[in-house]
Amino acid sequence: DPQQDQFISTPYNLDSIETRKKKNKKDLCDQFGFDENLPLFVFIGRLVLEKSADVLAETILSSFDKLGKQFNFLVLGNGDPSIESDLSAIHETCFGYYHSAFEFNEQLSHQMYAGADFLIMPSRVEPCGLNQMYAMRYGTIPLVRNTGGLQDTVIDFGEPKGYGICFNEATVWDITNSIHRALEIYNQPKLLKKLITRIMKLDNSWQSSAKKYIDLYESIL
Repeated sequence: DPQQDQFISTPYNLDSIETRKKKNKKDLCDQFGFDENLPLFVFIGRLVLEKSADVLAETILSSFDKLGKQFNFLVLGNGDPSIESDLSAIHETCFGYYHSAFEFNEQLSHQMYAGADFLIMPSRVEPCGLNQMYAMRYGTIPLVRNTGGLQDTVIDFGEPKGYGICFNEATVWDITNSIHRALEIYNQPKLLKKLITRIMKLDNSWQSSAKKYIDLYESIL
């Protein structure tokens, strides 16, 4: 709950999101030397094949090459040493626009949910997925691959009542294209605000899920 979260620098709710989420973004960008006026994409999770972390470094390079350095990218996580090595190797090339922290850091992860504009989850396998629901609770738009729980909880903004960005394959091409779509949203303030409002009003609580189960059982009776 971004209103009660003691890990973030500035608590907020839907009514105060325009100013207070920006304050969280500024604090996060200051920490990593980013320009707060650029959209901020984040990846939070284990750096393993299941999460498609092995294509992150190439995707970041491809996105900067094709779309220009008009956004920032921050990675938090640890895992496969070869993936960490690939992500470290692009620091110099992308200096000022990209950073990675290879660790488990709960406080930083909360600040990233609060301060980011977009969260990327290109998982090859994701039975449920929590990060996309955390992100939406904090007004951060998810970019997810259409698989498992990601497909169940995120509707593409191009669909009726949609609010996220969905893609089909865990490839550099598909993820880069989803970043391009995200940049188009970011450059349309009215659309961005509408989607943020929509995701912060979503109810993914157990209370909501339990009611759906009860309704289903009663319909059977």
